[in-house]
Amino acid sequence: MDVIRRPKIDDLVAGMDPMQLLKDMQQGFINYSQGRSVIPPVGELILPERNGEVHIKYGYTKQEAYYCIKIASGFYDNPALNLDSSQGMMLLFSQVTGAPKAIMLDEGYLTNLRTAIAGALVAKAMSPTQVTGVGIVGTGVQARFQLEELVKSGFPVKKVWIWGRNPVKAKALQTHFSRQFEVNIASSTTELAQHCNLIITTTTAKNPLLTAADIQPGTHISAIGSDTPDKQELASDILGKANLVVADSLSQCAVRGEIFHATAAGELAPNAAVELGDLLAGDHPGRVDDGQITVADLTGVAVQDIAIADAVYQAFLAE
Repeated sequence: MDVIRRPKIDDLVAGMDPMQLLKDMQQGFINYSQGRSVIPPVGELILPERNGEVHIKYGYTKQEAYYCIKIASGFYDNPALNLDSSQGMMLLFSQVTGAPKAIMLDEGYLTNLRTAIAGALVAKAMSPTQVTGVGIVGTGVQARFQLEELVKSGFPVKKVWIWGRNPVKAKALQTHFSRQFEVNIASSTTELAQHCNLIITTTTAKNPLLTAADIQPGTHISAIGSDTPDKQELASDILGKANLVVADSLSQCAVRGEIFHATAAGELAPNAAVELGDLLAGDHPGRVDDGQITVADLTGVAVQDIAIADAVYQAFLAE
């Protein structure tokens, strides 16, 4: 059994083709929606007294080499201890024998990466033809990852607006990207939405940060942060107003995420959402004009972990 640690994992990822990773992720979502993947419900531990949470996601794609178990945590007081809030590992086992093949001690890095690759994939598939501004709500690790993967995917990022509760973090994110494109700090999410028709939310908010009144026609929103039943970044009326709502997993979004909240509030009809894999496969037309408001609810699906873990392990074996 191979044990792969950081920074080795970072080196392996750095040598990969970002466009191939995007294709692998797309195929993972398509496999899932077409019934070629077996993905049980999410395992979850919430530790409110520690301001922490643990997600266990696992599954396999039929007739492939491995099955994957991913354990990823967010302990949000860690920065005060000079530690990343994200921790975790990915485990690969043979589908034929059940024998363990690899332990990837990635410290949550691969979860952050696969989340951002999915964000780039959705932005390319669902954004309007002309993106006037990219809005990033949040200033943590995932905010940075989302912008980096957008750039790597070839998405035309020219002007960015950032909003976050912590002005120091917002300034640091602005400085990090300021040589690549124009980066502005918004005083509110309303101001951000006025300047952006692609918005990516990356927070752990439990109360909505944007409402339907904030959103201009033609905007696409990728909601990344709401991955437990108690988190919510978007007011439910946004999904009620949207022309198209996409779920990374219909079954998962029925019990967590923005679709869960909007359905419970009566803003979104049950079964109104489209699954991402169906859109990516061309079984649904997706956005049909630039005036439509679209929303993608990305709660994180194990097929993403399968895709990134397999890619890293194949790169490791090829060395």
